[in-house]
Amino acid sequence: ENVSENVSEKRSSNQQKIINAIKSNKRITYTELSKLVGIAPTNVARNIKKLIEAQKLIRIGPAKGGYWEVKD
Repeated sequence: ENVSENVSEKRSSNQQKIINAIKSNKRITYTELSKLVGIAPTNVARNIKKLIEAQKLIRIGPAKGGYWEVKD
């Protein structure tokens, strides 16, 4: 039970770091986010997917040339 609490706290912490990084650079890459947050690019992608599902993040445009928009 305690492990799942720590995992969810860490996940929300990582997601908050991702949101903060995107707020400062809306064209940031998964690789750059990975280095900033300190998690693997696949985990960045997983967290971004969850943020999109929670409607906290929107992708505007294509993977190349597009940018992120944070919804408050």
